[in-house]
Amino acid sequence: MRIDAHHHLWDLNAVHYPWLMAKDEPRFFGDPAPIQRDYLIDEFTADAKAQGFEGSVHIQVGAADPLAEARWVQGVADANPAWKMAQVAFCDLTAPDAEQQLDALQNLPTVRGVRQIVGRAPGEDAQTGTNHLLDNPVFVQGLRSLAKRNLSFDLQLLPELMEKTAKVLRQAPDTKVALCHAGSPHDRSSKGISQWSTSLTYLSDLPNVYCKLSGLGMFEHDWTPKSIEPIVQTVRDQFSPERLMFGSNFPVDSLTSSYAKLCDAYRDCLDGFAHNAVFGGTAAKFYRF
Repeated sequence: MRIDAHHHLWDLNAVHYPWLMAKDEPRFFGDPAPIQRDYLIDEFTADAKAQGFEGSVHIQVGAADPLAEARWVQGVADANPAWKMAQVAFCDLTAPDAEQQLDALQNLPTVRGVRQIVGRAPGEDAQTGTNHLLDNPVFVQGLRSLAKRNLSFDLQLLPELMEKTAKVLRQAPDTKVALCHAGSPHDRSSKGISQWSTSLTYLSDLPNVYCKLSGLGMFEHDWTPKSIEPIVQTVRDQFSPERLMFGSNFPVDSLTSSYAKLCDAYRDCLDGFAHNAVFGGTAAKFYRF
């Protein structure tokens, strides 16, 4: 079964996304204007099915009301049973009511895990302060709680935070972690890729950490298969196909690529032996399809 392990959907009349609807605010991933519209299941699955996919994992995407978003995604899944969909919802693991938030999320049968972003991009992180999660002991308690609930954690961060994050994750060894966007290698110079590769080992050495080949267009808007090949090969070597999964990051990555181009590029960068795991097998096990 082919599974896209990282994508988003949104209905702007059903759920409010403050970041998405901000006008004239260029982001690190590009000008959001082309995606400031509804992006619904039919549009997504038309692209995904054309590439042989049969299921997907919806990832939370900054809704003003995270529970409302999760409930909307559940409704989409219920209305489209032929398309197998799991979801990763938002929960603030440091909030006083975190356990109550998780209780509410686990009432939704599609919920498999939580994402709370640690790092997005250097300039934006300086404003959001999300990096400080790593200094909060309550965050570690929240990660441990996920394991007890059989929930995973989707980790989005920058290479500069990997060593520190590994120290945090060692305190929650039973929690399965999916590293989003290959750890966001934002510096695509030779030196930057080398530093990212070295830092990545802090996470790839942990057996409970998996990796997503996703979002590579966010920091290189004019990417080519050749330019991303060193990243793909590095994560393949460090994690192995059994801990590696493909995610389109659509519609965000539609700003830099078509869905077909994205899939073709990753297929070409990986040997055929890895395809079954990366394009479905790993995600099926990790997200319990």
